[in-house]
Amino acid sequence: MRKTFLAIALLFSIFKSYADEGMWLPIFLGQQVYDDMVKRGLKLTKEQLYSINKASIKDAIVIFNGGCTGEIVSSDGLVFTNHHCGYEAIAAASTVQNNYLHDGFFAKSRGMEIPSKVYVQFLLRIDDVTKQIDSALNGLNATDRAKKQSEILAEINKKNSDATQNIEGRVSVLFKGNQFLLFVYQKYTDLRLVAAPPESIGKFGGDTDNWEWPRHTGDFSVFRVYMTKDGKPGDYAADNVPLKPKYFLPVSIKGFKDGDYSMIYGYPGSTNRYETSYGIKLATEINNPSLVDLRDIRLKLMFEEMKKDPAVRLQLAPSYASIANYWKFYDGETKQLLKYHIFEQKQALENTYKTWAKGKPEFENVFNDWPKVYDAWRPYAKQRVYLIEGVLGSPLAKFASTLVKLESDMVKSGVDAGAVKQDIEAAKTARKSFLDAENRASDQKIMAATCMRYYLDVDKNQHPIGFYESLKSSFGDLKEEGTYKNWANSVFSNTMILNDAKWDAFTKNPDPIVLQADPAFAYAGVFVKNYTNKYDPFYQQFLAKNNDLARLYLKGIMQMDPKKKMYPDATFTMRVSYGNVKSYVPKDAVKYDYVTTMSGVLEKYKPGDYEFDLPAKLIDLAQKKDYGQYIDKIHNDLVVCFITTNDITGGNSGSPVMDANGNLIGLAFDGNYEALSHKLAFDKDLNRTICVDIRYVLWCIDKLGGASNIINELKLVK
Repeated sequence: MRKTFLAIALLFSIFKSYADEGMWLPIFLGQQVYDDMVKRGLKLTKEQLYSINKASIKDAIVIFNGGCTGEIVSSDGLVFTNHHCGYEAIAAASTVQNNYLHDGFFAKSRGMEIPSKVYVQFLLRIDDVTKQIDSALNGLNATDRAKKQSEILAEINKKNSDATQNIEGRVSVLFKGNQFLLFVYQKYTDLRLVAAPPESIGKFGGDTDNWEWPRHTGDFSVFRVYMTKDGKPGDYAADNVPLKPKYFLPVSIKGFKDGDYSMIYGYPGSTNRYETSYGIKLATEINNPSLVDLRDIRLKLMFEEMKKDPAVRLQLAPSYASIANYWKFYDGETKQLLKYHIFEQKQALENTYKTWAKGKPEFENVFNDWPKVYDAWRPYAKQRVYLIEGVLGSPLAKFASTLVKLESDMVKSGVDAGAVKQDIEAAKTARKSFLDAENRASDQKIMAATCMRYYLDVDKNQHPIGFYESLKSSFGDLKEEGTYKNWANSVFSNTMILNDAKWDAFTKNPDPIVLQADPAFAYAGVFVKNYTNKYDPFYQQFLAKNNDLARLYLKGIMQMDPKKKMYPDATFTMRVSYGNVKSYVPKDAVKYDYVTTMSGVLEKYKPGDYEFDLPAKLIDLAQKKDYGQYIDKIHNDLVVCFITTNDITGGNSGSPVMDANGNLIGLAFDGNYEALSHKLAFDKDLNRTICVDIRYVLWCIDKLGGASNIINELKLVK
C-alpha cells in the first residue's frame, strides 16, 4: 500500500504544474490558480482578466496573421507585435529603392500608413462542447473515433461561422481529446503598417543570438486595424476608419526590478507536455536530427546567394528567417531532452501509471498496446521527414507537388471539366506567388542536394520505384554530387513552371500527358504519390491509435487525482501565463542578469556585419545617452531586453508582457537555449522568456524614428 502511495506521489511531483509552468485558459483559471497569481503579485480581479459581459484584457489580445500574437495599445486600433511577425508585410512593402526592411519605417501621419495583407482576429467567446462531442464518440474504436471526431468538429465550426461578418468558429481539442472547446473569432483584414525598425535593430544578432540570452534585439513592429465607417470588418478601402477597440493596454515606462510580477497573454502554438517516452525517443533519434540536417542544407545554399545580391537577400529573407528559426530550435530541443534525461523521466512516470492502472479495464492495457503502435510506424518516420523537409524543401518541387490534384482530376474517368478549370485557376494564382518568391540559383542547388540526401539516407526499399534508376541511366553515378547537379539543371531548364509560354499553352489546353512529362512535376509527383499511396495510411493509423491511447493515458492521470488543477497543452488558443522578471544561473560560476542595456548593444556592434551592424543614428543617440523619459533609473541606461519565468511557446511571439496592474512592459519574442525542451518538458529552473522592453520600443519610435505622433496616441503610465 505504501509503495502505491509513493508511486502516485512521484507521478504528481512531476506532472504537477509548478508556479511558473502552465499556459492557462483565462476563462477557466479556477480559484487555485488565481490565488497563486495574487500571491505572486497580481493586482487585478478575475473579471479584469477575462469577462464575458465587460471589456477586459482578453479583448486587447489578437491573433496576428494566423501565427503570432498582437495587442491593441490605443483607442484608435494601434497594434504592437514582433518585427519577425510583421516581417512579411514589411518585406512586401519594401523595394530596393525604398527598402523598409533595411532602413526602417515610421509613419508620421495616418496618411503615410502602408496597406498590407496581414490580418488580426479577436476572440468573441468560448463554449464548452465536450458533452456534445463525447456522446457522439462514445464506444468507437480509434480509427472510427478519429474520423467521426473530424466530421463533428467540422460541423460545429461551420455552424458557428459567418463569412458575411468575418466570424469563424474553431473547436480546439484539449487534454488529448478529453475536452473540446469552441473558440469563436472575428477577423479584420484592413491592417496598415505604422512602424518598423531597421532590420539591423529588429533582427540584431541574427541567427547567432537566436534562442540565446543575453539578447539585444529590438523585435517589434506596429500596425493599425481599420474598420468600415459603420464599424464592421472589411477589406482595405480608402475611407475605412481606425478600429475603436473594446479595450486597449496602457503602456508603462515606470520600469521594474528583478523579482517583479509578470504576466503574458497570447496564442501559444503547440506543446506536447504529456508525451510518452516512445515519442521522446522518436523525436531525439529520427524526427529532429533529420529536420535539422535538411534545414541546414537549405539555409547554407540560400545564404550563399543572399550574400551576393541585396535584391536576393530581400527576396529570400522571409523564408530564410522562418527556416532558420526552427532549425536552431529543434537542434536545441534534442540536446536539452538528452541532457536532462527526459526519456528516462517519462519511463519512470509510465511505470508509476502502470502500477495504478492494474485492475482497471479501461486503462490497464494502454502500455501493452502503445509500444506496438510506435514499432509499426518507426521504420517509415524518416522517410516522411525527408519528403517534407527534403524533397519538398525545394520551392519548385513544393509548388509542383500541388499539381497532383490537377493531374488526378484530369485522368479520372468521367472528367469533371468544372473541377479541372477550378484547379487550373488555383494553380495560376499559386504560381504567381511562387515565382515572386523563387530564386532559381539557390532552389536548383537545394533540389540537387536534398534529392541526393534522400537517396543516401532513406531505406532503398522505400524509394519511389524506378526514379533513381532512371536518374542514374540519364545522368550518372548516384553517389556523385555532379549527377544531381546536372539533373537539377535539366529540371529547371525544361519545366514549364518556369517558362511562361509553355505554362500559358498548358493552362489554355490542360493535358495530363503534358503535365506528367514535365520534369519538375514528374519529380515531385512520384515522391508525393509514393508516400501518399504506400506510407500515409500507416501514418494515419499511427496518429489515430496514438491519439486514442494518449486520451486514455491522460484521462487516467486526471482520475488519479480529480482535484488536481492541470493545464491543457498549447493549441494556438488564448492562454495566460504568470511568473516573475528573474535572473538565472545557467551553469557553474555563471549568472545572467535580468536585463540587457544599450551598453551591451554597442559592445556587440560590428560595422558592416550581417548580424551585428547598427544604424548610424542609433549609435549617435546612444553615445550621447539621449534616452529621455525611457531611461531606466536602476541601471542609468536604456534597457533593451529582459527575461521572465513565464511559460510560452511558438505563437506567443508578439505577446504582451504585463505588470501586476495589467500595464504593458514588453513584448515576448523568444526563449532561452538552456530550456528549448519546453514543448515536451518544462524546466522550472532554467526556463526564461526573452522580451523586448517597451521603453526600447518607444525610444526607437520616438527618438530614432521621429514618430512622436505614435507616442502621443498611447496611454503612458509613468
